[in-house]
Amino acid sequence: MTLQKKQASTLENKIAEPSCSSWASPCVLLHVCLSGSQDCSFNLHQAAGESSGLLRLLLAALLSQFPEETPLLLQRRNVSLIPKSEDAKKRVHQQSRLLDVLEARIQQLQSDVILDVQHARMQFVKVSSYGRGVSSGRAQRSSLQEKTDIPISGQTVPKGASKFQPSRWMEKLTQEKKNKQQLLQQKMRISAKEKPSAKSKGGKGSLMATGTTYKSVSVTKAAKKSKGAMKLSERIRAAVSETSTAAVSSAGKAAVSQKASKQKQPTDLAEAQELQRSLDQRLDQCTSSGTPEGLQEDSEGSACRDMQLSIRSYLEACIFVGDTDRAQRFLLSQHRVRSRRKLLTAEVYNIMMRVWAKKGSLNQIGRIFILLEEAGLKPNLGSYSAALECMGRNPNCLPKVISRCLKQMEDDDLSADDVFSSCVFHQDERDMVLKAVRVVKPEYQPILNVDTNQCSLPLVQDYYSKREEHTYPKLDFTQEELQERFKRQLSVEQACTVTIDSVEAAKPVTENMIKMRKLLAEQRAQWKKILLPALRESKMILATTSKRDYRLNLYPYLCLLEDGEYVDIMIQSVASMPPSGEALKFLARDLGNRVFTKYSVRQKYQNETVKKIESVYNAYTDLLAKNNKVYKSLPREQWHKLETEQSSGPTLQGSKTSWPYTVTLDLGIFMVDLMVKNLKINSDILNPANDRKLIPILYHMYTFRSTRQVGFIKPHPILTQMQQEATETTLTFDSFVMPMLCPPVPWTSVKFGAYLLTPTKLMRAVDGATQHEQLLEKCQHLQPVFDSLNQLGNCAWRINKPVLDIIISIFNDRGSDKLDIPPPMSEAPKIPHFNAHDPAYTASEKAHIRREVINAKKKSSEMHSLRMDALYKISIAHHMRDEIFWFPHSMDFRGRTYPCPPYFNHLGSDVTRAMLVFAEGKPLGPKGLDWLKIHLVNLTGLKKRSSLQGRLEYADTIMEDILDSADNPFNGKKWWTDADEPWQTLACCMEIARATRSPDPAQFISQFPVHQDGSCNGLQHYAALGRDVIGATSVNLMPCDMPQDVYSGVAQQVEELRARDAGKDLKIAQALAGFISRKVVKQTVMTVVYGVTRYGGRLQIEKRLKEIDEFPKEHVWEASHYLVRLVFSGLKEMFTGTREIQDWLTESARLISKSGHSVEWVTPLGLPIVQPYHRARSQLLKNSIQHLNLQINHDTKERPDTVKQKNAFPPNFIHSLDSTHMMLTALHCYSAGLTFVSVHDCFWTHALTVDTMNKVCREQFVALHSQPLLKELSDSLLQKYCTTLPTEAKSKKYQEYRRLAALLAKVPQTGDFDLQQVKESTYFFS
Repeated sequence: MTLQKKQASTLENKIAEPSCSSWASPCVLLHVCLSGSQDCSFNLHQAAGESSGLLRLLLAALLSQFPEETPLLLQRRNVSLIPKSEDAKKRVHQQSRLLDVLEARIQQLQSDVILDVQHARMQFVKVSSYGRGVSSGRAQRSSLQEKTDIPISGQTVPKGASKFQPSRWMEKLTQEKKNKQQLLQQKMRISAKEKPSAKSKGGKGSLMATGTTYKSVSVTKAAKKSKGAMKLSERIRAAVSETSTAAVSSAGKAAVSQKASKQKQPTDLAEAQELQRSLDQRLDQCTSSGTPEGLQEDSEGSACRDMQLSIRSYLEACIFVGDTDRAQRFLLSQHRVRSRRKLLTAEVYNIMMRVWAKKGSLNQIGRIFILLEEAGLKPNLGSYSAALECMGRNPNCLPKVISRCLKQMEDDDLSADDVFSSCVFHQDERDMVLKAVRVVKPEYQPILNVDTNQCSLPLVQDYYSKREEHTYPKLDFTQEELQERFKRQLSVEQACTVTIDSVEAAKPVTENMIKMRKLLAEQRAQWKKILLPALRESKMILATTSKRDYRLNLYPYLCLLEDGEYVDIMIQSVASMPPSGEALKFLARDLGNRVFTKYSVRQKYQNETVKKIESVYNAYTDLLAKNNKVYKSLPREQWHKLETEQSSGPTLQGSKTSWPYTVTLDLGIFMVDLMVKNLKINSDILNPANDRKLIPILYHMYTFRSTRQVGFIKPHPILTQMQQEATETTLTFDSFVMPMLCPPVPWTSVKFGAYLLTPTKLMRAVDGATQHEQLLEKCQHLQPVFDSLNQLGNCAWRINKPVLDIIISIFNDRGSDKLDIPPPMSEAPKIPHFNAHDPAYTASEKAHIRREVINAKKKSSEMHSLRMDALYKISIAHHMRDEIFWFPHSMDFRGRTYPCPPYFNHLGSDVTRAMLVFAEGKPLGPKGLDWLKIHLVNLTGLKKRSSLQGRLEYADTIMEDILDSADNPFNGKKWWTDADEPWQTLACCMEIARATRSPDPAQFISQFPVHQDGSCNGLQHYAALGRDVIGATSVNLMPCDMPQDVYSGVAQQVEELRARDAGKDLKIAQALAGFISRKVVKQTVMTVVYGVTRYGGRLQIEKRLKEIDEFPKEHVWEASHYLVRLVFSGLKEMFTGTREIQDWLTESARLISKSGHSVEWVTPLGLPIVQPYHRARSQLLKNSIQHLNLQINHDTKERPDTVKQKNAFPPNFIHSLDSTHMMLTALHCYSAGLTFVSVHDCFWTHALTVDTMNKVCREQFVALHSQPLLKELSDSLLQKYCTTLPTEAKSKKYQEYRRLAALLAKVPQTGDFDLQQVKESTYFFS
């Protein structure tokens, strides 16, 4: 027998021993078999016969693939563990030493697994075990020793038969294992002393035996958790019971004020005891209900999250461009070093598995499974999916291999159905997996775990379960028209950019304009010729630079697109740069995002997702088109159903790997650096008298923003002058800036919805923040949120052409400050020029001129910004003038909804709103014309204190002015120009004129949106929460004959206080006589409910006072201080319940953040919310052009910012409630067949359906506040933050914990207001 066969026989005997039955042994065996022993076939067969688990089936698959593989080929394909040498004797010697090492490594890996299991058992549920063969049953120590050959501490590992002395490898491995065993035994002794309950429960012989499944561990852990939770409530109760009566009472009063904790102790023991009993009950309920799912603030996980995302995005970029070798080298380099290996997850390894699966390489997949195990990770569904896909692509794969794979999945508590339900498939991956499964199960049909209809939230349970009376609206299009619109939108998004005509193109063209346009076109062509080779040269340097494989490199990101596309992106950014320049960080971010958007679109084409979207969307249009088919499905449900029916091919609900913020910035800065270094222009291009030399068109400079130095990229004045004088006729935008030409894709998951191809986030967040997305992905009840966003996005719009034409004419004339149309830059103030060294000027004159220069530059910059913003909005409206379009919607972290297109949408200014009308028209009906007139009076800002009937009568008295405004906007009386919202007033005048002049106004088809606005909506929610009768009356929750104006009420109260102080000869009170009005206090009253401070309120009042020409300017500062104090005092008296709730929320957030947590809660519609305010940390981003010092204040590994957390919680909580009310109204309006959109607390619909919308709005407000919102908030906060007891009873943290628990348990008392009265309140929304 040859030496190699002897070695194989020895190894066979070793592995056959019970001591080698662990998960590690087949891994080592597989590696040996693939590493070049000469009788490889023998070794492979032996491995397949003796091994177990997934590696055994992979070995069997390898046998079926490579039965005749020569040892030489295997040695070349894999990394050989046998060092090469010319001396045959030396080779035999080294092979023998290697065998010793392998034997030691087998036992070491096996003992590591067993010891890890023991350690996990001793630590209960804190450490999760990834090893195979752990059992929840209790085994005797004797049986454990019989089945597992664990070396006793201090003994050496038995050596194999070898003539040679043990090598240093052997000695190192042996010593390493001894050290590990000693350290582990020491930890176990410490753990046993600290937790004697573990011994009493499990006994000495309760260590888990090997050879059983991983599934049982989860059962054991769950049982341990439930037992721990039962005792936890007792521990909490005991801890809180230690609190003295004074402490409990003091903490209870802290809900009202932070200072109350320092007040004297109450003597009413009965009240304290009642509070104690209540607290015990609440804590018991919370702990017994289990721990809520939320954002676990794991500092280690948070710290490496960005790096993990960088690794994934880098690998995906390499694979996208076909650079598999680079990706493989990078993964291996990360895996080799233990510190970097910790950053790798199963998903990272799966990325490479999918590559090899497409190539049908079971060999490579087997190696990655080994890497997975070495990293201490378990294969997940993605891993098994890749293995099955690979087997499906191999016609020679044996059925028993697939059977073993499926059996192994069952052992890991996974199933084939789980693969098809949870995995993301590209191209034909799903079909290949299904093909593999059907080899052994010919009749198999996947059962997808998709539950789209059930929603157990009490607020919407009936909405989803009782649909008999629902009549969902249809669009006024045929199915063929919608499908054609889909194709047009698809082509727009595929191009990623849209070029439209500028409304300034209507200006008369001068010779100078023609000259400048020609010069710019020539220069841009020249710049492209310069940038292209510069980019290619930089890429070549990056590709060939000898860097270590584990270093992340920009090279793959620069290969995602064609070189010309990068150049086009850079030229586009130059064209849109403002004259004052742009911060390097923002410019780089925009450039990086444009590359990412194009890359994402290309990915969808490469993955064949576009074909699938087109197929599903074409079928989906049947739900929206106006036909005779009646559906009882919501858009989300219908899309899910269609996607399930067309299950073959790629998955649409795919998880998109977004780029980390730092990668986006790095790529953008690289492109900026290219532009700064290479883009040049002749200095004499505008003035031939100058000396000709090439000068850069972009400069990198620094400026100060507050006290921070900020890097800026500024265009040369020559370029700015050329661009301004050219007045170019076209504008280029990113495709997502434009409204959609077809109905948006319905939101069906956190990562799928809105645009067809353009990546869109469901929840907007600060750049780099990921905690919101993590919370959303864990949430299981987001159906109502998705459906409300879909309803808002399905509203079709068109342009109000008559109003647009008037706006364009004023815009191209000279603008109008009064009508909010910015003037052109020709109206900007001239910047004075002077020589600072001219002795003719005195020092004071020079200082004065410098101030004038600064003010002129500031004014010019502001004018340019406003002008360009208006140009973009008006040009987009002009481009869409003959189109019907849609606005897809997303939301912020509080749940407030926003249209995705950033410039032109109905949330914009008065000018933008006036240009929009509904695409669908409805007859006015019997009361529609009256609602149009009332809406007109509301827009003027007049008659705010009048009843609806009074407003209607006023409208009838000014019909002459209304008709004159409609017929002669600028040649008549111009009555409309004095309104609060002049452009919407003009549009409404035109609609009323058309309706009154029609033969039958009731049959007049109106597309005009009528608004119903909440009466100080934030205070309405506070008054409803506290059932405050006085507050409810002030904000129109109580039915009244006349509308109550809280702003006028506060102004009146402030005036009374001022008059009293004036009578006491207070000078500032006397100076304010006659100047206190509704307008002065309105903004402060409106924002105080959203957390404005006295400082902010003072600035608001100061601004209003400065607008009053008659008020003496020398008193402004003192008067604003005086008035803000009176406003806050007046509000406190009017809204006592509101202040108590606000103080309770503020103090709760303060204590929560001091305990080291961010404030989290869940809205009544199931939307999870977390406040992303943390202490800022600096992150240095090193680049050749500038080192960017990023201030990151959303990093969850940093402590929460207590001030921001406590100040933001009350307004954010109220915002989450008003968004919930809006979403509920949207859902029920949709089921009633209404057209509905909102601008936060301002609801829009047709004039015909205003009454129906008002009814729904009031019913849903009552339904929302009929829920015990504060009680539920208290319970959720107790459950999340008060179920972990600090260990030291007298520590500061322990005292804070007791104070927080007592505070959260004491919910503010409510008043006697009857919520049902809201349904009868006319002016609740009016």
